[in-house]
Amino acid sequence: MRIYSLNGTISTADQTPKVFIQFLGYKKVRQGCVPSHPLLVKREKYVWSTTLIYMGEYPKSMEFTESLHTSVVQKVLGSKFAPDILLYSYKSFNGFVARLTKKESARMKGMHGVVSIIPNRVHNIQTSRSWDFIGFPENVPRTNIESNTIVGVIDSGIWTNTYSFIDTGFGPPPQKWKGTCYNFTCNNKIIGAKYFRIGGVFSSEDIISPTDTSGHGSHCASTAAGIHVRNANLFGLGLGTARGGAPLARIAVYKVCWTRGCNGADILAAFDEAIVDGVDILSASLGPTVVVHAPYFQDVFAIGAFHAMKRGILTSKSADNLGPNPFTMSNVAPWFISVAATTIDRKFFTTLQLGNGQIFQGVSVNTFTPTQRGYHLIYGGDAPAAGHDSSTSRFCRENSLNGALVSGKIVLCDGYSHSSRVGFASGAAGLIFRSTLPLVVADIFALPAVHITASDGNLVYSYIKSTSTPAAIIYRSHEGKDPLAPFVPRFSSRGPNKVTPDILKPDIAAPGVDILAAWSPISPISSVKGETRISNFSIISGTSMACPHVTAAAVYVKSFHPNWSPAVLKSALMTTGVKNVGEMGLNISVGKTLCIANFDLLLFTATPLSSALNTDAEFAYGAGQINPVKAITPGLVYDADQYDYVKFLCGQGYSSSLLQIITGDNSTCTAANIGSVFNLNLPSFALATARNSHTSVTFGRTVTNVGSATSRYRAIISTHPSSLNIQVVPDVLVFSSLGQKLSFTLKIEGSINADIVSSSLIWDDGTFQARSPIVVYVS
Repeated sequence: MRIYSLNGTISTADQTPKVFIQFLGYKKVRQGCVPSHPLLVKREKYVWSTTLIYMGEYPKSMEFTESLHTSVVQKVLGSKFAPDILLYSYKSFNGFVARLTKKESARMKGMHGVVSIIPNRVHNIQTSRSWDFIGFPENVPRTNIESNTIVGVIDSGIWTNTYSFIDTGFGPPPQKWKGTCYNFTCNNKIIGAKYFRIGGVFSSEDIISPTDTSGHGSHCASTAAGIHVRNANLFGLGLGTARGGAPLARIAVYKVCWTRGCNGADILAAFDEAIVDGVDILSASLGPTVVVHAPYFQDVFAIGAFHAMKRGILTSKSADNLGPNPFTMSNVAPWFISVAATTIDRKFFTTLQLGNGQIFQGVSVNTFTPTQRGYHLIYGGDAPAAGHDSSTSRFCRENSLNGALVSGKIVLCDGYSHSSRVGFASGAAGLIFRSTLPLVVADIFALPAVHITASDGNLVYSYIKSTSTPAAIIYRSHEGKDPLAPFVPRFSSRGPNKVTPDILKPDIAAPGVDILAAWSPISPISSVKGETRISNFSIISGTSMACPHVTAAAVYVKSFHPNWSPAVLKSALMTTGVKNVGEMGLNISVGKTLCIANFDLLLFTATPLSSALNTDAEFAYGAGQINPVKAITPGLVYDADQYDYVKFLCGQGYSSSLLQIITGDNSTCTAANIGSVFNLNLPSFALATARNSHTSVTFGRTVTNVGSATSRYRAIISTHPSSLNIQVVPDVLVFSSLGQKLSFTLKIEGSINADIVSSSLIWDDGTFQARSPIVVYVS
């Protein structure tokens, strides 16, 4: 049986200290995030509040130490003091943030040296970022249909006792809903919850219910459909509003992932149940642990999504985390939408300072505040544990370091390892990873850690060897801007499509790096067993995080167009994807206002992707970055149903007898209906060819008018090499009614020398633009 894994890995602003709230997990929380949507949830009342105590400037004779503020709080609270009462200490001025009752605040105000007590008021803070970054702000118009839309999440379950899934303001589940909750208490937000473990083999860590023990499922579900939660953060990092893209939608969870992985049989059972239950959109952030190029109907995702498609359900599927090499996508069926990951403009930086004053900037999500002014520094290769030598200890893997030599010290490590592979590093005080990998993903570790460049790491190594008392300090992480965003990180799997080379994969891209969303507080945020930090939110990365963004975008579009088929929803998302807008010299309607369903829609600007940062181009990001608001009004769409896919499968060599088993009808492959891959009505064009070899291929497509009743679209082909001739016939389409279908052909003739050549077909009527990527590549 094939084992699958979750496609998420644990993984803006300046450095000005911010007032923040630290979440306490599944204990009774006295203070936390305040759900913001007035129709969804009422504000909770707390017996204490987060309070800022301002004490002016530090005396010149006094250096900053957190113990100073600890002693101030202890004087007020006495025996009631607990370490988690003091949330944050400012460094450039004298002040701190603490959880205090009204009486405690009053006593604090009367203390010597206290200038003022400031309530933690709600200001116009930055959203948890990813949705804003793609041009999808909180105040987009929504329809009542969204609350009747059900998102099925196939994952590791869900943690229901978190603010993202509060059901206040929700009515009963839609009448169409047939699902149930098994061994789990649901509400009017989470309306379905089931788990699957065919064979019934569990580990001691598993909770035999839909309860999420890993955090992954909760993270994905809240990204797709969590309600608005103000002041969400991970111990002060990522402070903002955590929200799903479809906060009014209902959630049904199908737990298939356990401590030992996600079995294919369970995944398919989840598809099966979800279809019967009546979900509207399916989200699957799962994938194989190694690249597998299986035929479509030996792939549980292709099978499940095919049957979902037949019943009008679109499946959003993560593109996997097996990049960056070509052909690293395993799940490539044309009837679901495959989602690559991109970065956002918020980045988590961590500062490393050496004892000689040198300062380096790296990346990580480090929530630890140093407890001393410096730590002894050692190279991991100089501290092997028994049974190891420098060739293994230099990577700082778990149990490879000599605890007697590294305990309480910061260790320089070669390469980069995930937190689960280093654990607590034999009692080290911190880890410095030096590697040639790009500093993109910020991971969480069970101890202070930072990832720096190889060149900076060499300077650290030279410093260690230059003195008998090397020292260093790793500071708490801070947020900053990533000016290169968006781009596709290394981990995101790439095309081309190994199963059907002339179908483009991935289809679309969405934010998937350093995403803050809900978390299961019984899961260590670093994935290290024994980790004591707990939180209702976490920051992780992966195509798993990108997938629910597209799931939510599909829900959003469907809420305006409930009768659109899965293929049309996919088409709308792809043909409005943002990619190289400036390079095309086209007006892609950002900033315009359109009216649909009695709403005035401002088409917010989304940042485009560029092949300059991703040389894999469309094989990295498909049609581009999602633009949910624009996807409501795509102008033209490419539709396809099960019969179109059957024709395609006939052309791929599937027999009539096999297809009849698959479809359950009398599907027959005949000379009349054996379809060419070039005529499958997809919103993209891909052609595999030999280098410098002349080729001539004609694609057939049909578009449906969903824009203006009377409209005239002209075809625009973006820049491409002169060695290729791309022609569209006819190059003008004139529509006289909504729903009208017109066909055209696109012919590619010539040769290429480069590995990949990108172009686009844009149908433009002056108001709407439907863009389809064109990719010709050397196979």
